[in-house]
Amino acid sequence: MLALLLILPSALMAFPLDAAKETGIARLEGYRLAQQGEVPGNRLVAGALLDMDRLVLRLQGQRGGQQDLPPPDPELSQQLVQLLGDDAANYSISVLDFTDPTQLRYAQHQADVIRNPGSVGKLLVALSLFQTLADIYPDDIGAREYVLRNSMIVADAFMGSDHHKVPFWLAEKKRLLKRRLVEGDAANFWTYLDWMMSASSNAAASMVFKHVMLLRHFGLRYPVSRAEENDYFNNTAKKQLSQSLLSVLQQPVERNGFDANRFRQGGFFSHTGKRRVPGSNSVATARQLMLYLLWMEQGKLVDAWSSLQIKRLLYMTRHRIRYASSPALNTAAVYFKSGSFYKCKPEANFVCKPYQGNVLNLMNSVAIIEAPAVDSVLRYMVVLTSNVLRQNSAVAQQSLATRLHRLMQDLHHVHAGQQ
Repeated sequence: MLALLLILPSALMAFPLDAAKETGIARLEGYRLAQQGEVPGNRLVAGALLDMDRLVLRLQGQRGGQQDLPPPDPELSQQLVQLLGDDAANYSISVLDFTDPTQLRYAQHQADVIRNPGSVGKLLVALSLFQTLADIYPDDIGAREYVLRNSMIVADAFMGSDHHKVPFWLAEKKRLLKRRLVEGDAANFWTYLDWMMSASSNAAASMVFKHVMLLRHFGLRYPVSRAEENDYFNNTAKKQLSQSLLSVLQQPVERNGFDANRFRQGGFFSHTGKRRVPGSNSVATARQLMLYLLWMEQGKLVDAWSSLQIKRLLYMTRHRIRYASSPALNTAAVYFKSGSFYKCKPEANFVCKPYQGNVLNLMNSVAIIEAPAVDSVLRYMVVLTSNVLRQNSAVAQQSLATRLHRLMQDLHHVHAGQQ
């Protein structure tokens, strides 16, 4: 039986627009000028226009140590099930209300169901990078920043094929060009991180992870020449490379308090990378993903600096999609990562479409909502994974985002006009 297998990570943009000079992410300047009407480009919603200094860790110092989530609130958990309706059995959801940082309120439904994380697994590539930087430069934030700002990554065969487009800012022409990455594309580490997390490029993710492996192997000597890069990957036994890959990915997971049996990224996001350096499978649960968001907000992912950089990478600064596209969130700051994985087979009167698989139809989203973006009166986190066959999961999650936001407003007696 012929099967159609498609993986579609999210296609969105992150990082605050005034960060171009600090990071060297050139496309940020193009997006900033577009908001001022100086160059063509989409206007962003109000919640996407925060400057860097307004992106902060809201729970840093509020809870001592790296603590677990509060016990689930039965009433709020039941309200979540009601929001999910007839499809509740095919959803996992975790919600953490931290509007009052001294009184966290948590709810969940099937939060320990294990699913493939899809592109949400790129959160663990980011964790691996920042843990590696911290291990090499434990007391030198400036050195970590230097590596990210000045080290260049050049796309090569490890990136594989990827239909996702990434933005290039053509300063001399004052315009943004969006196209697929090709071999030879050079940009600094920050830019490849941005392409991985925001445009969700699998090609960029594979190049980032290749360089995390190089960073771990060469340590203070990184970056090294292309000849040394090639020598390492071409002349190291595949079994040893595989062991290094799993160590680079899974040690940070365990060291930061996660359960590697319930939350791990198995390897590269490209077929080429997987073939050259075999890994394992990737898994995630809503609860483990929620812990990632919580510990990030507490400044406990690696350290406070690393946690803040990851949060900045998640800040959405482009046309919003899926869960984040709910109009109810237009004035909110949204920190977001999404991924999908769907599979189809022939079926009478069924047409395979994106996010509507009839064999598998995974849609995963993690989001932190601060509403409104300035002087927020609502703050909550949500993790959502689903496998509802034949249903447009992107639309379903958008609708669910609206209903959940209204629920959070009601819980805090917040009127729509207040945020």
